[in-house]
Amino acid sequence: MNIAKNMEAIFIATVALAGVASFATAAVPATAPAPVTVTVAKAAPMQVVTITAKRLSAAEKAALAN
Repeated sequence: MNIAKNMEAIFIATVALAGVASFATAAVPATAPAPVTVTVAKAAPMQVVTITAKRLSAAEKAALAN
């Protein structure tokens, strides 16, 4: 049997089977997932960090870089 001669027929048969399978499985109803209950915790006040430091001068930055 020479498969190269029959590749077009094999391809068409495969596409037809895929189409039939997609239509056959599309009719199956999907099971609904159980309802999910979500509990939300009370929002805590946002924490704020305040930094009170002096900025480095250019000379101090250069000294740290070395």
